[in-house]
Amino acid sequence: MNAVKNRSLASHCGRLLRIFASLSVFICVHLWLVSCSSKPTDPRTVVPADSLIYLETQDLGKALRAVTEAEAFKNAAATQPNLSPVDGIRLGVAVTGFESSRQDLNEEQAVGTVTPRFVAVAETNAWNYQAVSFAENQLGEFINDIYGGGVELVTSQKHDGKYLVWTAQDGRKAFGLVIGSLIFFGNDESAIEKCVAVRSGQAESIAENPKLPPADSLAGGYVAPDGVAQIANIATLQLAIGAGEEEEVRGFIARVLPEIIRKSITDASWRARKTEQGIEDSYILTTVPEVGKVFSETVRRGDGTPDIPAQFIPADVISATRYELADPQVAWRSLVLTAQNQTDGLSGGVIGAFSGALFESYGVEKPEEFLAAVGRTIVTLRFDEEGEEVIAIATAKDLAKVKAALAQEIKLSAKPEKLDGADVWRSEDGDLMFAVAGDKVLVGHAESIQKCLRAAATNQNTGFRERFLVASNSPTPAVTVASDTDPSAALVTVMSARKTETEPLVQRFQINTSFTPNAIQRVEVSDFGLIGSIIEQFAK
Repeated sequence: MNAVKNRSLASHCGRLLRIFASLSVFICVHLWLVSCSSKPTDPRTVVPADSLIYLETQDLGKALRAVTEAEAFKNAAATQPNLSPVDGIRLGVAVTGFESSRQDLNEEQAVGTVTPRFVAVAETNAWNYQAVSFAENQLGEFINDIYGGGVELVTSQKHDGKYLVWTAQDGRKAFGLVIGSLIFFGNDESAIEKCVAVRSGQAESIAENPKLPPADSLAGGYVAPDGVAQIANIATLQLAIGAGEEEEVRGFIARVLPEIIRKSITDASWRARKTEQGIEDSYILTTVPEVGKVFSETVRRGDGTPDIPAQFIPADVISATRYELADPQVAWRSLVLTAQNQTDGLSGGVIGAFSGALFESYGVEKPEEFLAAVGRTIVTLRFDEEGEEVIAIATAKDLAKVKAALAQEIKLSAKPEKLDGADVWRSEDGDLMFAVAGDKVLVGHAESIQKCLRAAATNQNTGFRERFLVASNSPTPAVTVASDTDPSAALVTVMSARKTETEPLVQRFQINTSFTPNAIQRVEVSDFGLIGSIIEQFAK
């Protein structure tokens, strides 16, 4: 079986945050000199306009502090890190391309690597000799570490600055350039050359892009159309690999899904900001007009108050999603038809035939029939990280039609058993269950449904349930409340030390998804945000 290994952009960005955070050693010593240095440069003004992906923070200290000041971090960390030395440091990371390589292990197996060609630009607010010293020593030590030792450094004068080339024993190279207080660093020499051209006025900068995040953001980014296509290729290749052993299935996913994404999404932007509830990450996926129009008209919130079956939500649920749709059947049909229209006829037919597979884990065989037979409010619950222990809860408008839409493995012809006041039917292997409790139906993972019925029977009241009830009032058609538990508290170990080795780090999320005629909008509020996810890469 083929395998592809992707060096994630988040991993690269996380490493870069760590590199430039260590600039505090120099800034602390020479802090009084900062006001005397040259006028700071905004990294976006020297990054080429045609970059595929661009991420930035206008204040590294402020971005990191938003994470470390979260109550969840304070509760798990032994100490609060001192971030004042990195206040005001501006950091931008641009991906200018991707490089693919393949190594055949044998006739049947191969390992591929997809590596982004990137350049990082840091405004250090320091004197030139300080920035040069940092690049030669701290940055050089970092490169030597990730390349496995034995790295050779050659310096020269170039582009009115100090040029650095690090060469590993296996031939890999890294490049750096220090001009004034500005440091350029990357794994691709041409990317630095492009930045030099922008700085000298020979090429346009990305600063003119109106979709870049506002200057008062904690952090943000932009993905250009070609970047969307590249990410789609990489992401779907990973998805295809995990789709099983069938070569035809993997090939279909790898071929068709990128095409659908490229024809539906034009670009993407991200903005992070601090709120009273936590870090708010806003993602906007710009859609082509025909897709945006269909989604905004069909995947929309219904009128009235959602009918939330909160009594069935137990304490150990990981995530809960509320869908409140004007017409669930129409919304699902529009998603499938839009996907079919974005590819060829043959592939579209396959999508239509197998789209129902997304409902298999819920014990639903005929999605359209099921969605037509239930009310506007549908709640899905997940009990495990892998997403195998899931259930759906809804109000039955037509119980007979609901039953007709279920998987044949559920033996509805048998006499139901009573369980905590509900009628339940099981599959032969015991993995799936269907339950009827009043006008509510529950279908999916058997053990999880039993937990839900027990919660309702014992009138359990949990903090998760209360959070979900509040979030369900959102005006968006879909809202998710989730908790993520990390037993290793990786984020804390990167930034500080743990209070105890047994206390896990728990992060809470709320995600709202909506559709406009121009975009798919996703707003996620969490304790640590995407910034925390990037920092966490250090632990790996």
